[in-house]
Amino acid sequence: MRRKILIIMFMIAVCISASASDSIGWRQYLGLDVRPSYAFSSYHDDILKSMVDAANAKKTTFATSLHLKYGFTFSPLSPYGRYFPASWQGLGASVNFLGNSKGIGTPISIYAFQGAPIFRFSNRLSLYYEWNFGASFGWKRCDGYTAYSNLVVGSNVNAYINLGTGIQWKINDEYALSAGIDLTHFSNGNTSFPNPGVNLAGIKVGVSKSIGQPHKHSDNSQNFRNDSVKFKRSWGFDVTLYGAWRKRVYRGGEEPILLNGHFGVIGMDIAPMYKISNIFRAGASVDVQWDESTDLKRHYASGNTADDILFYRPGVFDQVCLGISGRAELVMPIFSVNVGIGYNVIGPEETRATYELANLKVRISKHFFLNIGYQLLNFQKQNNLMLGFGYTFR
Repeated sequence: MRRKILIIMFMIAVCISASASDSIGWRQYLGLDVRPSYAFSSYHDDILKSMVDAANAKKTTFATSLHLKYGFTFSPLSPYGRYFPASWQGLGASVNFLGNSKGIGTPISIYAFQGAPIFRFSNRLSLYYEWNFGASFGWKRCDGYTAYSNLVVGSNVNAYINLGTGIQWKINDEYALSAGIDLTHFSNGNTSFPNPGVNLAGIKVGVSKSIGQPHKHSDNSQNFRNDSVKFKRSWGFDVTLYGAWRKRVYRGGEEPILLNGHFGVIGMDIAPMYKISNIFRAGASVDVQWDESTDLKRHYASGNTADDILFYRPGVFDQVCLGISGRAELVMPIFSVNVGIGYNVIGPEETRATYELANLKVRISKHFFLNIGYQLLNFQKQNNLMLGFGYTFR
């Protein structure tokens, strides 16, 4: 798990550095954030409740994180800068103090981030958004029997996801202050058990200092993009291949059973997407997925515990589902954020449900992209990661 996440983060860093080196006159900055938060977890799974003595756990409700960030903006002379002169992106690192280092650790996060103004109130004051995505290391995993904190994780390495919005005030051409609210989620993507996730909701206060001369253009009226650049509406077709591994709780008997080992997942999405503007695409997708852990109830053989339970091997097509989803995508430099909601029309009974997806696409070239995503069922059941590559035909 740790090695795979490090490989993904390395590829993201390479894409960011390559895009930065290709820009002309890109401007760098250093930032420091402080984020006090309310910490909570939401484990409601019956098998987890039976395994963990949460009543005797040390309650953790307050957390603080310190963030050091390196970012840059694109010059208007570069290809990205023509369309997105006001956006910023880069790499960050943070240390998270959760108030109970003995029970849950003091995790460190490494992540990519991106943001842009949403609305400008004046030349120096703007409403902005920013997301962070990466990996966090140094968690103390739950042993499955005793909870040392109400914040329970099942792996030493977890994904880190953050979304925030706030007000940014440019004091001058070098310094800027920001303040806002944000939400954070830590999760292992159902690759280990338990996986209820750790959530933080709070405020963020930051300061940044620019390095180098400001760009020779005025972007005071620009928010997401440069409105003076014309674009052509067009269709594109994204084909994405992905794979993952996951844990499974079997619920065919009187008591739920956490099955030993991991199960494989392979999928493909074919999505025609219409370019509505420079920053937005929308369309639909045909989603096919094979999950090695589905349709086990019909193939139950014997056993009542994880050590002696046996299944007949299902046929390949017994574990395939096909769904149709609607997609929306925010397109920014290097990164695109794609979300969707759909319904599985073909497949095992347990998959006949709505599913929700969130994908981060990292552009390696004009056509190829790295895909990092996650899927839920019925807005609550954690399903699987979606790690792979894609190609855009356009």
